[in-house]
Amino acid sequence: MNIQQNEQERSAARNLLPLVAIVFSGFLCIGIPLPALPLHVNGTLGYSAIVVGWIVGIQSFATILTRKFAGAYCDRHGPKQSVSIGLPMASCAGLLYLVSTWIANPLGSIAVLTLGRLLMGPAESLFLTGTMTWGIGRVGIAKTGKVMAWQGIAMFAALGIGGPLGVAIQQRFGFAGVAWTTIVLPLLGFVIARMLSALAVSRGHLQGLSFMGALALIWRFGLALAFSAMPFAILTSFLVLFYGSYGWQGAGYAILGFSVGYIGVRLFFAHLPDRIGGAKVGAVSVVIELCGQLMLWQAHDPMMALAGSVLTGIGFSLVFPSMGVQAMARVPAHSRGMAVACFMAFIDVASGLTGPIVGMVIGLYGYPAAFLAGTLACVASLLVMWSSVRRN
Repeated sequence: MNIQQNEQERSAARNLLPLVAIVFSGFLCIGIPLPALPLHVNGTLGYSAIVVGWIVGIQSFATILTRKFAGAYCDRHGPKQSVSIGLPMASCAGLLYLVSTWIANPLGSIAVLTLGRLLMGPAESLFLTGTMTWGIGRVGIAKTGKVMAWQGIAMFAALGIGGPLGVAIQQRFGFAGVAWTTIVLPLLGFVIARMLSALAVSRGHLQGLSFMGALALIWRFGLALAFSAMPFAILTSFLVLFYGSYGWQGAGYAILGFSVGYIGVRLFFAHLPDRIGGAKVGAVSVVIELCGQLMLWQAHDPMMALAGSVLTGIGFSLVFPSMGVQAMARVPAHSRGMAVACFMAFIDVASGLTGPIVGMVIGLYGYPAAFLAGTLACVASLLVMWSSVRRN
């Protein structure tokens, strides 16, 4: 029996690894520009932290608005087609980033850059929805949690590794180098996608939940996830400028430290939500994340800030699967695709709102206040979790 189970696990791994590679390459083109955008928009174009927040966050608004479309397109045309359109679209967004560097006028440059950020939204919706659905189809719906865990590692590893890469590319080649990287990386994922076999598209399936119907079932868990995701959005958007305000070096390594903490916990402890319950693991995780944000708020040197970043990554790592386990248990099997899209939309909301809101907080109270806002977001996440436990 153990031999059969091991062979099933190896088969699932073989089926998932190409899709993990696609997600990783796709999200690298999202993660690499994140620390470079504040440097470019603030340092090169001369705009304020509020504008930086909007430029960083506007992609998430575009992603939110296209989640439902991406889910419907994926169901209608198949996940391979969804991925095959989303990745080249991401490459086109990188092309707009590049064109913006050719425009000398700051207003014209940021207008084209904004178009690129808006285009990256539906690109992400299409290729992420496609890979999630494709993964479940390739390994079976019983392994939905494994698909979410592996692709979650790929997503946040790419976003974390993209931090120091983005800073390094920006410093050596300027924002044009970041743009070229964003053009090329999705095309690598596209090549992998075209080599994989497509899933059969079902034309006569059970009537699934609507987006609003799925939302009604899982909103508490999604809201807890959204609040817990805000510190991550703060880190990627403003940590570089926070370090710069003190004249510190090593912001890229602090972002990488977040990623190391996140991936390390996910690799070795991803089984905990299934084993001891998502509610307990989620609550402990957010408490750890809260401690990391407090350390960043009170940081008096770059080492303390690095420790806070790592602790934030450790805490945030298991919130996604912990809330996901509880959310997916509340939807019928034939509606899990819509539920996943709805669940992921909460991260989009957090990413989209965090930049502008925290940008205004920074404008009023300075960069350390960003991490006080992250601390309060963790408190809000714990309160939502507590209310959902009481309701159950």
